Amino acid sequence: MWVSSRRTRLSLAVILGLGVSSLAAADTDPAFAAVIEQAEALAATEYQAPDDVLPPALDDMSYDQYRNIRFRPEQALWAEQDGFRVQLFHSGFLFPDPVRIHVDDLDGTLRELEFDSARFHYEHSAAALEDEAATVGGHAGFRLHYPINRPEVHDEVAVFLGASYFRLVGPGHVYGLSARGLAIDTAEPGGEEFPAFREFWLLPSSDADTVTVLALLDSVSVTGAYRFELAVHEDTEFTVDAHVFARKDVTKPGIAPLTSMFLHGQTDGATPDDFRPQVHDSDGLLMQTSAGEWIWRPLSNRRQLRVTSLLDGDRPGGFGLMQRQRAFGRYLDLEAQYHRRPGYWVTPLAGDWSQGGRVELVEIPTDTETEDNIVAYWVSSSSLLAGERRHYRYRVTTRDHAPAAHDRARVVRARSGWGAIPGESDPPPKTVRRFIVDFQPLDIPADQVQAELDLAQGAMEDLRVSQLPDDDGLRATFLLTPDGTEPVDMRLRLLRGDEVLSETWSYVWYPDEQ
Repeated sequence: MWVSSRRTRLSLAVILGLGVSSLAAADTDPAFAAVIEQAEALAATEYQAPDDVLPPALDDMSYDQYRNIRFRPEQALWAEQDGFRVQLFHSGFLFPDPVRIHVDDLDGTLRELEFDSARFHYEHSAAALEDEAATVGGHAGFRLHYPINRPEVHDEVAVFLGASYFRLVGPGHVYGLSARGLAIDTAEPGGEEFPAFREFWLLPSSDADTVTVLALLDSVSVTGAYRFELAVHEDTEFTVDAHVFARKDVTKPGIAPLTSMFLHGQTDGATPDDFRPQVHDSDGLLMQTSAGEWIWRPLSNRRQLRVTSLLDGDRPGGFGLMQRQRAFGRYLDLEAQYHRRPGYWVTPLAGDWSQGGRVELVEIPTDTETEDNIVAYWVSSSSLLAGERRHYRYRVTTRDHAPAAHDRARVVRARSGWGAIPGESDPPPKTVRRFIVDFQPLDIPADQVQAELDLAQGAMEDLRVSQLPDDDGLRATFLLTPDGTEPVDMRLRLLRGDEVLSETWSYVWYPDEQ
């Protein structure tokens, strides 16, 4: 179903199978209306897994072989224009299912790309694969290049590769976390389902700074039509328009999912055998609620899988996984350059966000930085039922820092340790913890500020606010005694009377991990 050996040059309406009903029903452009119609029709049929079979040599290739297959830059699509250029990924290794890619030839017509091994270098350990590659029916994905750092250099700015994953970087960034089209039943007992983009249409714009990608998503439980409009300004952003159709009931559809890695950092309290003080693509989940509250939940590498939620009764102002620590000295890693990893901020724009729900955070144990163990997404208050259709429009923006609308003091560090007093003859158990949370910028005297702390359970004492040296912000500190081994969900913020001065530090302490 997914591979064609023919190269065609047809009008956009013909290649998409555009019908009159699509144009009448969809409040969008004709091309996307056709993809929506295709996704809706596909949802009414039984799921069929891709039936393409790669030659064994490609299906079983090693990582070293895959990295030695390189796209020839001179073969880039749209190389004759000033804006975006397209390079292609070879099928094989972790990407055994080729996708169909249609490309606008800059004259209003589309052609479906036929795989051509001449577009690739097969070097070193991959040299023996070139003959086998001639039988491949499609590409694994593609990447978009644009001069985001220097006008004369087209740097990689976005990539679609594997399942429904896509990544983007802004000026000065290196790749870090990923986004996905949809997450289904993440961290549920029955296991997670991974929808995949099966077909793409790449459409340049008359504006050289934007490009449009249409995508057809397919999976056992859902289908979907996606429109991505990529724009490069001070940041890089995808405006995403997603229409999701349910084949089956889905208990937990995760909207605008973000996937990242956290190995160790300042919240862990442990001392790993690593010269690097911190190792992570993201260090916290930031959320702006519909009521305007800013919440910061630091990430951790837990000893067992943990799922927590930040609730909201309406469409949130936004959420994202952020890399707040941006100084090289926080990481000391010249190769991975974690200080240059972007944050992704999701801004809901329209559609079914206002049903209410939660931002869910999944933290999975890991002992390696090569595995993504952090997932965050929006979950509606109601399940997605078979035959149901939902629409979500949102923007994903690369960021070094929080959005400009966040004008309150921010958490710059949070630490905890045993709450015993040095030399104490009868110290408390190790589960009694002293927490410190530092906020900046704040130039208000500490005696004018109150700390407000809410605990889900347990007891708190000695809550106070102190000035940091050189008037460089304020510290809130308290002593926590949990109730047995029950998790303690904490919320802490700084106030001056009724005035909210800071974001809310939100954290869950698990005494059984001590």
